[in-house]
Amino acid sequence: MRITFLGTGTSQGVPIIGCNCAVCLSADEKDKRLRSSILVELNNKVLVIDTGPDFRQQMLRAQVKKLDAVLYTHEHKDHLGGIDDIRAFNYILKKKMQVYATPQVEKAIKREIPYSFDEHKYPGVPELEITNFDDAPFEVEGVKVIPIKVYHHKLPVYGFRINDFTYITDANFIAADEIEKIKGSKVLVLNALRREKHISHFTLTEAAAMSIKTEVPLTYFTHISHQLGKHADLERELPPHIRPAYDGLILNL
Repeated sequence: MRITFLGTGTSQGVPIIGCNCAVCLSADEKDKRLRSSILVELNNKVLVIDTGPDFRQQMLRAQVKKLDAVLYTHEHKDHLGGIDDIRAFNYILKKKMQVYATPQVEKAIKREIPYSFDEHKYPGVPELEITNFDDAPFEVEGVKVIPIKVYHHKLPVYGFRINDFTYITDANFIAADEIEKIKGSKVLVLNALRREKHISHFTLTEAAAMSIKTEVPLTYFTHISHQLGKHADLERELPPHIRPAYDGLILNL
């Protein structure tokens, strides 16, 4: 299995014109973070988790020519906003895109691109085949996926375990029974927004503590805001079993 980090940032950590913070001014490419998303390649299948506003740029940057399915963690704009650009893969692959989402996220998709669901569709709109999931394991193109239910303040969000890899973003609470689903993974990806307390995201300290609870030997932090500072400084601060992820990072598991 091959994992590519398409984006490791957040809307609070995307470069802004005129920003003079240390991260924006950094020459280190690892400090250039687009909105959080990953690409999973397994058994000749290619899956993406979340299509944020940077989705098109991420696909072009990673030179993705095939995409079999998209999985959604939740309905917030920074994870859903690029969905219209799925149409490029409809055109190239000549088929509907397989989309996996909760019923709540499906409603958000229909609000985001209502023209894709009109009775008389305009030519060239995104074509989606939406499959709902809940807490039960499901298959995506023959790939087994275990959903991990977490909370983003009061909003249910789903992480996903695929084989020995678990991906969780936008969380500040994971129940004990969901932590059990994570245990046994070789790699965990977990959100760590900033050092200060936040209403709906793990802080750096909270994410590190959760990493220990899961007993996973290697954790990568994602959904990183500028408030955590530069990649190189953060990497020196963290213990060897916890690493800050960066855009373009590739893991072979």
